[in-house]
Amino acid sequence: MRRVFGLETEFGITCAVPSGRGLSAEEVAQYMFRPVVEWGQSSNVFLPNGSRLYLDIGSHPEYATAECDSVPQLIAYDRAGERIMAKLVRAAQEQLESEQIRGKVYCFKNNVDSAGNSFGCHENYLLRRTGVFERVTKTLVPHLITRQILVGAGAIRTTATGAQYCFSQRADHMWEAVSSATTRSRPIINTRDEPHADAEQYRRLHVIVGDSNMAEPTNLLKVGAMDILARMLDDGFVFTDLTLANPMIAIRQISHDLTGTAQVSMADGTQSSALDIQSRYLEQVIAYLDTAGASLVDQQVLDLWIRGLDAVRAQEASRVERELDWAVKQRLLREYRARHGLELADPRLTRLELAYHDINPATSAFYRLVTAGLVDTVVSEAEVNAAVEKPPSTTRAALRGAFVKAARAARRDYSVDWLHLKVNEPQSHTVALLDPFAATNDEAEQLITALEAEQ
Repeated sequence: MRRVFGLETEFGITCAVPSGRGLSAEEVAQYMFRPVVEWGQSSNVFLPNGSRLYLDIGSHPEYATAECDSVPQLIAYDRAGERIMAKLVRAAQEQLESEQIRGKVYCFKNNVDSAGNSFGCHENYLLRRTGVFERVTKTLVPHLITRQILVGAGAIRTTATGAQYCFSQRADHMWEAVSSATTRSRPIINTRDEPHADAEQYRRLHVIVGDSNMAEPTNLLKVGAMDILARMLDDGFVFTDLTLANPMIAIRQISHDLTGTAQVSMADGTQSSALDIQSRYLEQVIAYLDTAGASLVDQQVLDLWIRGLDAVRAQEASRVERELDWAVKQRLLREYRARHGLELADPRLTRLELAYHDINPATSAFYRLVTAGLVDTVVSEAEVNAAVEKPPSTTRAALRGAFVKAARAARRDYSVDWLHLKVNEPQSHTVALLDPFAATNDEAEQLITALEAEQ
């Protein structure tokens, strides 16, 4: 089954000044979104590349990728979001300088701020509307809790007794396994039923627990593994019951233990570790793919999944320190500590960790590693640059992107959401796009052609 994927990333922003008070996050966001409001008449817009750009609660700029139907394509559009956000940062910086307002604007693809607030990276997977959704959540929650030993972004956790390096930034900020809320309780899986597609055929799986990843191979593993598991659920595969007794205790225990062997309580009264649980999922995935067949992406996912678990098991992060964020960042911090003789709690390491998530290639510690050839990539610069400008050609996003481009060029009053294209004047005309897999639609194409003729 083709699947539609999407990533929603909330970015952290700040204005740094040598002394005194810089601009607040709200003020920085206003400067960043001035160009957006100028052309879109709103701080909540859809872009010509089919993606959504908006300001979320707490003045967090957020970018939601267009619908993608392959993991590499999704990685390109996620990376395109960084480029788009970086352009807004540059425009904001230029505006500040023109107004002689001091301060340097930074934008971070991370999950926590200095005040302890958390913001997320949400994953979306289109599922067939078959069976009971509780089966989906019961199967996936243990995976989502334990996968952090592979796809966590890495984090310095400071407590009253000192500092420790952990797998995940997000783990300490989750409060429920499953809920219909997103901010009040912050669940691992959000159950609000908004498929953004034909509700009789599809359901959207909305995952809130994930870290924001910088390394492309980490995103490949994170999304690719979930795609395979979702495929197995769609096909009726019967998984071994790996239900945890207390998911919220387990997610923290696992994040804080870099050995992957911390024992967590299972619902059946036994004890198990993240390594054990992930190994059980991996065994079932391999058995399934041996029968169903594995694509090239599936094979890449399996290879990194296996090597990632082996690296944790052997306590040799060097095996994956070109691919998995927590290991890439750990190497960066370790080498800096050794050069300067620092303790992990030193504020300079906290700043370096933050710089890892800086999206500006000129100041980002992560992008310095990429430029030095120390981190692997999945997609090319050409693919990322194309994703900035153009929508995916294989999903509904192709129509949305073409409509936005045409309506803007024709200077027409229009509105867009995930399901609809609408020209508001002189006579209202709405086209519904219920099939996220359909890159063609006669009515939508006629509307786009008419708009292009007005240019």
